[in-house]
Amino acid sequence: MFVDDKVYLGQSTRPEYLALRYANRHGLITGATGTGKTVSLQVMAEGFSRAGVPVFCADIKGDLSGIAAMGEAKDFLVKRAAELGFTDYTQDQFPAIFWDLFGKQGHPVRTTISEMGPLLLTRILDLNDTQEGVLNIAFRFADDNNLLLIDLKDLRALMVAVGENAKEISTRYGNVATASIGAIQRALLVLEQQGGESFFGERALSIADLMRTDPSGRGVVSVLAADELMRAPRVYATFLLWLLSELFEELPEVGDPDKPKLVFFFDEAHLLFDDAPKALVDKVEQVVKLVRSKGVGVYFVTQNPVDIPEAVLAQLGNRVQHALRAYTPREQKAVRVAAETFRPNPAFSTEEAITNLAVGEALVSVLEEKGIPSVVGRTMMRPPSSRMAPITPDERRAFIASSPVAGLYDTIEDRESAFEVLQARARRRAEAEASAAEARAPAPREERAERPTQRRSTRATPLEAAVTSMSRSIANTLGRELVRGILGTIKRGFR
Repeated sequence: MFVDDKVYLGQSTRPEYLALRYANRHGLITGATGTGKTVSLQVMAEGFSRAGVPVFCADIKGDLSGIAAMGEAKDFLVKRAAELGFTDYTQDQFPAIFWDLFGKQGHPVRTTISEMGPLLLTRILDLNDTQEGVLNIAFRFADDNNLLLIDLKDLRALMVAVGENAKEISTRYGNVATASIGAIQRALLVLEQQGGESFFGERALSIADLMRTDPSGRGVVSVLAADELMRAPRVYATFLLWLLSELFEELPEVGDPDKPKLVFFFDEAHLLFDDAPKALVDKVEQVVKLVRSKGVGVYFVTQNPVDIPEAVLAQLGNRVQHALRAYTPREQKAVRVAAETFRPNPAFSTEEAITNLAVGEALVSVLEEKGIPSVVGRTMMRPPSSRMAPITPDERRAFIASSPVAGLYDTIEDRESAFEVLQARARRRAEAEASAAEARAPAPREERAERPTQRRSTRATPLEAAVTSMSRSIANTLGRELVRGILGTIKRGFR
């Protein structure tokens, strides 16, 4: 059933294949929880790897890690293969590299603040329009002052500098409100608590390390451990969007190759679009539309097609639809929308079939000659050849140790960047101010040596006592007259 230029998916009234030449036209895998989306993703990843196409996918539940381990000939899998006439079915394993933003279950994945950019950081930090404007000003200020932004401490130091120079910066770039700076700093603290400090830094991930093949020519499957990352879903979605943007910016134009340069699976895709501002949705649409010419196929995995904006959905030519449940009016509407995205098959009702599909069964429509979608087929998906279960912690450690990128990203690099530069400037300014203050201070008086004098008696003679008493009496009288006169003049003045 395996052929060189296609990926075998399963059997409807005919074998269902995904043509490699149209695999960069993107795709969609949808279905309710427990209907087989993850297994379909695994099947497709195996097919692409076998064809020499590198794959990137996020492992939400840990199940996809089994793609690196030899499959087991379980009875139900062997039976499924026999029912499909899948005569080439054998157990297999595929080359994989494990990644983890937190560096626990795979090689660390890092990027820099500068590479992430203000638009995506705004999404991660959940900033409003005013705060986004201040963040854009901060980035422009950093560019104009040659401040390299690598990690979170660089961005925090930058915001402090913007606050200290707010008057000058507001005159040059636009208004910078102290309240907005405070809000950004608080959001950075929350991001740091979610693990963002380990994500931003160097060595930054090289796109080339996601586009590897093994010595036998199979595409390497990059598996991102995302179970812990899902506790911060906004960080997860924004990271994958950043990665997709990096692919678009770094890869050369190749048009429509015979097979993709990379296939990118975006699991839990609804997280990318939930409460997303229009500017971000527009960016996603632009990247998805243009990255095809770079040889990258993007496959969104989510529960329902309505999770994807129409402008993006229109770019997804290859569809695998698992069962949907329709108990509420909203769910029934979603089923109708899903059915309308397929080219109808006169043999059955697409809308009815969606609610009646068994686990492991799907409606499949792929692009055929001239990029025309095939008539939808009710398809029994083929069983995966690799393990349908997570690998053990010991197996994971062994794969990481023998990985082609072992040791490459494990050590954090901390070169001079905005934090160090601004800290040095502040220290020099403080030293200069201290020197100026010292220069303005009067010179200390020299202490003069006192010559010892002869001690004389302090007791007054009778004549001296009489004179002193008379003098004190005269002085007191004059003093009273003087004070009275002064106060009188003041009082008259006030009146």
